Amino acid sequence: MQDVVKIHEQDNVAVALRPVKQGEVFMVGGREVVTAEEIPQGHKFALVPIKAGEEVIKYGFRIGYAREDIFPGQWIHVHNITTALGDLLTYTYKPTVTKTQQDLSAGTQHAKRPCFQGFRRSDGKAGVRNELWIVPTVGCVNSIAQAIALSGQKYVKGSIDAVAAFPHPYGCSQMGEDQENTRKILADMIHHPNAGGILVLGLGCENSNIPVLMDYIGEYDKKRVRFLQCQDVEDEMEEAMKLLGELADYAGSFQRESIDASELIVGMKCGGSDGLSGITANPVVGAFSDILCANGGTTILTEVPEMFGAETILMNRCETPELFDQTVNLINDFKNYFKRHDQTIYENPSPGNKKGGISTLEDKSLGCTQKSGSSPVKGVLAYTEPVKVKGLNLLSAPGNDLVASTALAMSGAQIVLFTTGRGTPFASPVPTIKISSNTRLAGHKEKWIDFNAGRMVEDKTKEDLAEALFSLVLEVASGKRVKSEEAGYHDWAIFKQGVTL
Repeated sequence: MQDVVKIHEQDNVAVALRPVKQGEVFMVGGREVVTAEEIPQGHKFALVPIKAGEEVIKYGFRIGYAREDIFPGQWIHVHNITTALGDLLTYTYKPTVTKTQQDLSAGTQHAKRPCFQGFRRSDGKAGVRNELWIVPTVGCVNSIAQAIALSGQKYVKGSIDAVAAFPHPYGCSQMGEDQENTRKILADMIHHPNAGGILVLGLGCENSNIPVLMDYIGEYDKKRVRFLQCQDVEDEMEEAMKLLGELADYAGSFQRESIDASELIVGMKCGGSDGLSGITANPVVGAFSDILCANGGTTILTEVPEMFGAETILMNRCETPELFDQTVNLINDFKNYFKRHDQTIYENPSPGNKKGGISTLEDKSLGCTQKSGSSPVKGVLAYTEPVKVKGLNLLSAPGNDLVASTALAMSGAQIVLFTTGRGTPFASPVPTIKISSNTRLAGHKEKWIDFNAGRMVEDKTKEDLAEALFSLVLEVASGKRVKSEEAGYHDWAIFKQGVTL
């Protein structure tokens, strides 16, 4: 196992891969460095003298400026480094996409087309689960939705994987675009192919009532989607269970069949990151993304505030000037969102991130965007907008774990990959594969973690782990349950952006 790592040849810092004591001696990049103090796992120390005001370089890019003179072997963290980021910026398109990347993407094309065992829906979409979903239009009926899901567990048999309710506090007392986003998300949920049957549960007097939602839902399979407005019936539980039984009969008729992996859409998210996230877990996911894109599939990267400081890397990988312009708007629109609410654009990283070794937003963003791999950016999506083109897509959503993971699912992801250095038990509307950045977490939280990328600094290469992760994704797409599914978790969260009446 490595003790320390210098990520890029231009870096003037190294990262401790284990807790390092004061006075330990390391050869890093041909230079002998003696640690001047204890360095926690995942944290940085200087390899050369860095004067106050000079750049601190990690991943080959600036992650901030030194607050004071820093000496070789000295711990570098929030006490002696500050962000170099400003507010709105002007960007110039400097494309780095090669014709080879345009034609093939940067991953490995498998000689035999990979497939998974999924469910083909009547609209042609492919699902990786066959679940019954109860979707409330408004928070007022959340308890009823949960009671229906509890009573409906008897239908989990045959090809039906689960029965789940998705409570939320919205659908009424919202204004303008905020209400529009709730309606679009509800419509996205109703069309998601991981559900074999959906009961839309309304109250009757809410702003986003069922008749209003019909314009957002558009065409739908009437056997697959049923509606119940609770104020219109005497016994809503009796009516709901009758409809759920009919939906179960329909969903139960679906069986898994072989589907080409090019129809997979996989969302990519990180949370509870540590200093190893950008060294192990996120690069492994990036290599996975390249593999899936090379085999005709689709990946989605989101959490826009955690692109700040690394956005030019993504902008210059845009396939066209039009996509570059859309990515500039993606970044600046989110910065303006912060400014409209009088919030600091760079109020990041979180306390948990800092404890794990992440010092500035640039440090976090350069690690976070490793999940995008090296494939060209093929699409840029607004919040609630479904994927339209295969390959790597960027999606507008915040960094919040539940909100961002929900946004990925609602844009079409059948599976979400979630990397973490500190661990989290949450699920999303779709199978959420938890990927640890370090082996200690994988062992400590075995009931949370599905895949250990920490082995990248122990006994496995990034390429080996990416192929193993690709195989796991195909298994999950074919029915293998992830840890949060085994625990019975189904979570989601709608992005609240406006005024509540």
